[in-house]
Amino acid sequence: MLGQLWAKSWDPKGKHCYVTGGSSGLGLAVAKLLVLKGAHVSVVSRNAQRLESAMKELETVRTSPNQVLKSYSYDLITATGAREALDAVCEPHQRRNPDAIFMLAGSCHPRFFIEETEETMKTQMDQTYWVQAWTALEASKRMVRDKSKGKIVFHSAYIGYITLIGYAAYGPGRMAIRALADTLRQEFLLYDIDIHIAFPGTMYTPGYDIENATKPKITLKIEETDPGVTGDQYAKGLLRGVQSGDFHISPDLLGNIFRASMRGVAPSSNFFVDSFWNFIGWVGLPIWRMTVDSTVKGHRKEHEEYLSNKGFYSSSNKSFSQ
Repeated sequence: MLGQLWAKSWDPKGKHCYVTGGSSGLGLAVAKLLVLKGAHVSVVSRNAQRLESAMKELETVRTSPNQVLKSYSYDLITATGAREALDAVCEPHQRRNPDAIFMLAGSCHPRFFIEETEETMKTQMDQTYWVQAWTALEASKRMVRDKSKGKIVFHSAYIGYITLIGYAAYGPGRMAIRALADTLRQEFLLYDIDIHIAFPGTMYTPGYDIENATKPKITLKIEETDPGVTGDQYAKGLLRGVQSGDFHISPDLLGNIFRASMRGVAPSSNFFVDSFWNFIGWVGLPIWRMTVDSTVKGHRKEHEEYLSNKGFYSSSNKSFSQ
């Protein structure tokens, strides 16, 4: 912590920043901020049409005609896709690695666990864990081989700290990405590579509407206490945390309580402030848990009717899914 107090803030100006999931939502919001700060920005997404629209937005905020702004369409849930995307992204920059990698691709499709299938379980792990892990693996190998410093920014969620009904397939990937980031923060002290990980809560982005399409009513009810933020609002807090050198980044009230209470051996952003958040969590989180448990138990009758109406109890139904 003391080292951070006197550390020089990271400046993205003139640096090459690679943003996955950069065609919409948080990814696009972060990409725009980086462009405004003078960075060269490469965005990657699967949706070519949204990428075209995103590039038009990035062009409107460029601060210099010398900034290199590029977009690429790749699927990053495989090691091959991650490698090919990095090859393409590095090409306009004399094949040098990006100075910072913001891994913000992914999606969430909450359901009750008994509604999941083999396909949906695998898809959620792909879109929460592997979509970041493969890029991190390929990028870090290149950084270490070239002895280049850099930043790798992971993206988790509140669910990376706590669990809620409805997130049985989504939560493990978010917790796994936290475990990966926690491990690499220590391991990459060997290489002078900085690791960061963000833990947002509710964000009002296009992905939020998709998420709510499958989200159980009981989950929506529990989440009513989270006021939520826009992608633009969270992007500012995320980038501020990266520039300050924070490891776990949760720039909002609930996120800070979860972070301070459940960060384990992760470094503290500020010992005194985190001690305050930890005390709030020590008092408040057990009460919150009991309230949530009570709400879930009160949902039993409605849930029984839901399962019955969906045909879950039918002996002929062997592949019940949402």
